[in-house]
Amino acid sequence: MPIPLVNSIASWFLKKRFHQIELFLKYPNEVQEELLLELIISAKDTEIGKQYEFDSIKDYKTFSERIPISSYEDYQDVIERSRRGEHNIYWPNPIKWFAKSSGTTNAKSKFIPVSTESLEDCHYAASKDLLCMYLNNNEDSQLFTGKSLRLGGSKELYEENGTVFGDLSAILIDNMPFWAEFSSTPSSKVSLMSDWEYKMEAIVNETINENVTSLAGVPSWMLVLLNNVLEHTGKNNILDIWPNLEVYFHGGVSFLPYVDQYKAILPRNEFRYYETYNASEGFFALQDRNSSSELLLMLDYGIFYEFIPMDTHNTKDQKIIPLSEVEKDKNYAVVITTNAGLWRYKIGDTVRFTSTQPYRIKVSGRTKHHINVFGEELIIENAEDALKKVCKKTQSEIVDYTAAPIFMKGREKGAHEWLIEFKKPPRDINHFNELLDNALKASNSDYEAKRYNNMTLNKPTIHIARKQLFYDWLKQNNKLGGQHKVPRLSNNREYMDELLILNS
Repeated sequence: MPIPLVNSIASWFLKKRFHQIELFLKYPNEVQEELLLELIISAKDTEIGKQYEFDSIKDYKTFSERIPISSYEDYQDVIERSRRGEHNIYWPNPIKWFAKSSGTTNAKSKFIPVSTESLEDCHYAASKDLLCMYLNNNEDSQLFTGKSLRLGGSKELYEENGTVFGDLSAILIDNMPFWAEFSSTPSSKVSLMSDWEYKMEAIVNETINENVTSLAGVPSWMLVLLNNVLEHTGKNNILDIWPNLEVYFHGGVSFLPYVDQYKAILPRNEFRYYETYNASEGFFALQDRNSSSELLLMLDYGIFYEFIPMDTHNTKDQKIIPLSEVEKDKNYAVVITTNAGLWRYKIGDTVRFTSTQPYRIKVSGRTKHHINVFGEELIIENAEDALKKVCKKTQSEIVDYTAAPIFMKGREKGAHEWLIEFKKPPRDINHFNELLDNALKASNSDYEAKRYNNMTLNKPTIHIARKQLFYDWLKQNNKLGGQHKVPRLSNNREYMDELLILNS
């Protein structure tokens, strides 16, 4: 199809969609409340709907008073029933697909329901919106002259009792419209290979001769793929292989630790990066402006949002507030109610609002992935901002890292222990440590207070990880692939101790 025609069609969709986006930008709280009531009406005759008398819920206040906050453990039994083929438990339409996720650190598998509505009105709708936003901001784009290289999970789909489970990316690929296959690479057959290392080789072989114009995938694993492409071709940068490459759509983990490495292998000033925020539970936010790290919260994907201020999270004074009550620059745990039947469900992520007109966010971390053993409340956003600044000062580059507490023993004070794999190590690790400590103090007043005169915390301890330590650890735990991530911060030493043994 000629590019001008494709752009004209995309422009038509964009204008049509912009009217809907303008509606939730102008009336965000009304759109959210209306969406909530639609979800409640849809599920009033389900088992959960009858249990909580959905038919008499007419507003948010009643909803919040009647339905408890839930986690996966609360849902596990009813999800298992629906995986065995039972219907109408928490959503009226049969749930056929379940996104299998072990989370970042939890070895126990989770099976997140994916309804037909969440596929069409959330995940696929978001993909279209992302393209529309990008094309609207870049009228000179030649995106459709070539293909999108997508890098998803490494597991096949499995069927049991008439239901199917697998990585979310595998479910999305399996249900894509037939025409999408022609605009993407690698083929679905290669994308769904289960052996990650064999799959990586197959992707390289299948894509190096394609005209790739965009990339899509998790930064850590995409970087592995791109370095394999460079090694296979003997080229110095990716643009020598795919000269028409213009944008990388990324999400899943923070991009901060990888920015400089991408710029080194994609040396074009006008190359664009677009961030997304999605999970097995839904697609939540996307970048709607060039060169902006803030994400627009999408309010009409069938997801109703609530938030828990992190200073009250898991305390007796815990508050749960709707979108209309959030404030800028506060850290919140995210709670969702969805068109796949998750009701007031804690997804485990934390966000910070950078704007409330419109509602824009930055993902700040995970509720379980922080260090707060000594009251320092160190979150991933603090860690990655500090690491980026220190790497720039020391001209070093990081592949992966993790951090955990060193607990107090007797009169010994506590500390933080870091294990960092460098692509380009600093000349002096002690100087790096000093700079990191100071950068963390600058970004986190609680950490600074605990470090004051070594009153509670001693200075950090840093170990340099051997090459491919984290890759080997993920492989050992059967977690290779696009959906798995290295745990960044932990309140215990389980993963740190495992990694230190593997590093010795």
